[in-house]
Amino acid sequence: MTDIPQHDIIRYLGHRRTIIGQAPGRVNLIGEHTDYSGGFVLPTVISQTTAVALAANPDASCRVWSHAVPHEQQQARYTVGEEARTGGWVDYVQGSTAVLRAAGYVVGGFDAVIRSEVPLGSGLSSSASLSVSLLRAVRELFQLHFDDVVLAGLARKVETDFIGVPVGVMDPIACALGAANHALFLDTRDLSWQLVRIPSSLQLAVVNSGQRHNHDTGGYRQRREECDAATRALGVQALREVPERDLSRLDGLDPTLLKRARHIITENARVLGAVEALRKRDGARLGALMNASHASLRDDYEVSTPEIDRLVDLARAQPGVLGARITGGGFGGSIVVLTLAGRAATVAAAVALGGRQTLGLDTQVLVPAAE
Repeated sequence: MTDIPQHDIIRYLGHRRTIIGQAPGRVNLIGEHTDYSGGFVLPTVISQTTAVALAANPDASCRVWSHAVPHEQQQARYTVGEEARTGGWVDYVQGSTAVLRAAGYVVGGFDAVIRSEVPLGSGLSSSASLSVSLLRAVRELFQLHFDDVVLAGLARKVETDFIGVPVGVMDPIACALGAANHALFLDTRDLSWQLVRIPSSLQLAVVNSGQRHNHDTGGYRQRREECDAATRALGVQALREVPERDLSRLDGLDPTLLKRARHIITENARVLGAVEALRKRDGARLGALMNASHASLRDDYEVSTPEIDRLVDLARAQPGVLGARITGGGFGGSIVVLTLAGRAATVAAAVALGGRQTLGLDTQVLVPAAE
């Protein structure tokens, strides 16, 4: 749990009434890139969190400090009602007040201090963790009335409507509703969800490759556009509507669109299989599905990188590993590894060391978190 030191609160916020909002990062077990096609996802939260401390101002002015960026970029200012994109981290704060106002909520100015343990650009939803924690604090500070499902929708709008990144709903939902030691089985079409316990016989490791990804780039946007094009070509409202048994319907598609659609359709089936595997405590089956997911993301969705593939291979070669895959939007970021209980820390350390020594990567163990 991220703590904001009391001396930081006094330094930046003084002795005013202070509200603190928090939210975890998340790692996606399986169900990658399905959320913007109305599909199924299966994320779980991690121990690293973001914390935001807020104190109200008497006017509409906002001053914000973040310790997640270089010193010269740590402070930003803006005025509620005059939000405008800057291309910097403060857009997540400006976007939060902008989408609240657009939804009819009344918010004033505030000062804020942000601290986060969720690494930027690692595929662990640092942006959603920030938006959810900030919106939680703003909700309490200004006594706004909406639940966490609505809050997650607002957090998504921060990125889609204000920042202009076409993300799906999974990340903010996972950060808002997830629980430790559980996977969140989410149907992104109707937002129904269930918590599914992760058996104590299994453990997760997450290793950051050091290749920083960014959703606000061409690759991610292009995949979304290709999914939209495949959806139109198939005459359906979402690729979710095509079951795995009907893959032959893709035969007439452009070869690239065929691969993109095939990933979405088969990945949805893998999520359903993974939920069943968790409920049956079948770690071998879950690991096999994760391996298949990585192959699909590498070959059909083409969002992996050679370095990520090598890290996955390093992980699978370790004793006690059941499966491994890229996680997050792709084009870098992190891998998630399913291990037998008690093996995650050793496996993660071995993979990170191998990545540094054989690939020259700036790898970092994210899960299990350092004691």
